[in-house]
Amino acid sequence: MPYATVQHITDRYGEDALLMLADRDGDDSVDVNVVDQVLTDASAEIDVWLASRYSLPLTSTPSVLIRICVDIAVYRLSSDADVATEEKRQRFEDAISMLKNIANGKAKLSLPDSDIIEAPKTGSSGVYTMSRQRSFRRQR
Repeated sequence: MPYATVQHITDRYGEDALLMLADRDGDDSVDVNVVDQVLTDASAEIDVWLASRYSLPLTSTPSVLIRICVDIAVYRLSSDADVATEEKRQRFEDAISMLKNIANGKAKLSLPDSDIIEAPKTGSSGVYTMSRQRSFRRQR
């Protein structure tokens, strides 16, 4: 299930901007199927980053994930519609950077404990081996 909806994109960017991005057949209406597919793809990309820290699917969707999903989707739609801008690229890069920070533990989502996967414990659990003294040497 996508983290964001067509309405989330409309709320952030406006109906006209969404129409420019997602009117593939030129009928002056948003092709909702195209937008839904891009939002699904963006959500799957987010899940790749979250899977190491959080149990998926999440029980709730933090607003930061909605924003990240919208920014990724708008960037992908912009590239497809040849209306990509530096601002959209920067928002996309910022979204990916935030996902990297979440994945490596530098940022955390405010989620119930049931959604959090316990990080593996680190420590010295190395293996110690011992063998007998050499039987042969260069001199022998």
